[in-house]
Amino acid sequence: MKTLTTTEELAEFCADARNHPYVTVDTEFLRERTYFSKLCLVQLAMPGETSENAVLVDPLAKGLSLEPLYELFRDENVVKVFHAARQDLEIFFLEGGVFPKPLFDTQVAAMVCGFGDQAGYETLVRKIAKKPLDKSSRFTDWSHRPLSEAQKNYAIGDVTHLRQIYEFLSDKLVKSNRAKWVEEELQVLLTPETYKIDPSQAWRRVKTRTNSGRFLALVRELARFRESYAQSRNVPRNRVFKDEALLELASTKPQSMQELGRSRLLMREARKGEIAEGILAAVKTGLETDPEDFPQPDRSREKLQVNPALADLLRVLLKSKTESTGVAQKLIASAADLDAIAAGERDLKALKGWRREVFGDDALRLCNGKIGLKVKGQSVVAVQV
Repeated sequence: MKTLTTTEELAEFCADARNHPYVTVDTEFLRERTYFSKLCLVQLAMPGETSENAVLVDPLAKGLSLEPLYELFRDENVVKVFHAARQDLEIFFLEGGVFPKPLFDTQVAAMVCGFGDQAGYETLVRKIAKKPLDKSSRFTDWSHRPLSEAQKNYAIGDVTHLRQIYEFLSDKLVKSNRAKWVEEELQVLLTPETYKIDPSQAWRRVKTRTNSGRFLALVRELARFRESYAQSRNVPRNRVFKDEALLELASTKPQSMQELGRSRLLMREARKGEIAEGILAAVKTGLETDPEDFPQPDRSREKLQVNPALADLLRVLLKSKTESTGVAQKLIASAADLDAIAAGERDLKALKGWRREVFGDDALRLCNGKIGLKVKGQSVVAVQV
């Protein structure tokens, strides 16, 4: 297999790829020691039966520019095929400011085509390509050079088998008139906001046991500092301090280096220097926050008056729709969505777009008493009332 190490080689491959209807893409990266993913390898394959039309691209090679690849991504005459594309797209968006269009994600397509929730690549290779897949190199250090033959074989397999999977799923989507469903699902992956983390909103990811306004103000400022520090230094947020330490700091409210030193959960590196100063400044800001500016947790679901019997009927209806359509239940609606519908909420994704066609219309009819459910053989079906 060929490894491309120069911009000229990459440009030649991408120019050839633009003569084909699609190209399969995958990446290998590291993120354990950094905030942002470190791109270590890009795999590409044009249509074909062997690995002759597939290459490895070494983004760590001196002087290599990925601009020819980004030009290919911008060519809307060539479908860019990924599996579970989110992390790959994040890398390309943050590094190159580009989204591959048009995009096809085989994991999303598989959920629409009856392969269950979040089908893994190995599962699709086994079920569609009928091939074994060696995953032994999955967790190796992709930044180390030279790459071993085992690593190269593993990496190239992530785009060669993907061709057959794409062709199978694409054909199935066309025959079932569901291609638009997948396109609709992929829009969130092609939205810049999906990949931009606002430090001021980082507190929402921290799980707390209290909704006290002052406590949440402290959590917000500590999370804001941690996120900003991690981004600017390109280190994992947990290397700054973990959530457990953040919650401890929000409770103890240290206001001096001496008080900070009494923390049980704070790592030694965070008890001095810039991190310690940032913590004390964040605590000070949190303590001085005006009550009118306290963070407001989302309590919308707490106020829902859920009809439990109706929620149970909606669960039965959803299972029935999943079995009859083959679409993954998780993709159509969550348990929280069903409770919200049963409580009268209507501005929900489960009631819009293709989901309304598959489930939403009947869910609303069920809520309005216009249909009922009955057992028919081994299935449950909707019947007019």
